[in-house]
Order: sequence, then C-alpha cells, then structure tokens
Amino acid sequence: MRTNKEYSQAVKQAKKNLADLNERGIDAVGGNVLEFMESILTPDEIAESELRVSIIGELIKARQEMGISQKKLEELSGVKQPVIARMEKGSTSPQLDTILKVLAPLGKTLAVVPLEMAKEKA
Repeated sequence: MRTNKEYSQAVKQAKKNLADLNERGIDAVGGNVLEFMESILTPDEIAESELRVSIIGELIKARQEMGISQKKLEELSGVKQPVIARMEKGSTSPQLDTILKVLAPLGKTLAVVPLEMAKEKA
C-alpha cells in the first residue's frame, strides 16, 4: 500500500466484501486477504497507522466544519498548503510540531490519555 489511508480503506472494503460473501454463503478466492494484509504489518505498525488516520481524519473534519480552505489554514498555521494537502491525502507522515501547528487554528490539540481510555472511546 502506498499510504496509511489507502491501507485503512482497503481493510474496510475487504471486511465489507468478506462479510457480504459470508452472508451469501459463497467462498471467496483470496478470502484470507485480511490475514495477508495483517501479516505484512506488525500489530504496532497497524496501531500506528490507525492512529495516524484517525488524527488526520479529525483534522480534515475540523477544517471542513469550520469552512476553512487548505490555503486559509496555511495562513492561520504557517504550514504550507502543499504540506497540509499531503497530510490530508496520507502521503506523508507529518512531524508532531506540524500537526500541532495545524490543529491550533482549528481549536484542537492532541491529548495523551491511557490506552484503556482511548480503547473505550473507540
């Protein structure tokens, strides 16, 4: 997979397809695609990918809810629009300080919470 976002989307689609096939009682060629995808990445890599997708998803949602363009967010945050675009597309793994700079004008920040709390909210 090229990006974490694409990986996440592929996993979601594969789960939907597999559930559909199971409902219809049909065996799928490559039915173990989820096992294969999970075998390429370690559990830590999967968790990291899911966290990154979640953070960027919240960033996009906040920006869109406020009606702010990427260009306007560049003006407010000091982070160049192409960098914001690459972050939102999932084609880059941004530095923590870059994420914080972009979140601040959106009225957001990151919080460090115990893993148990994060799992309960998911």
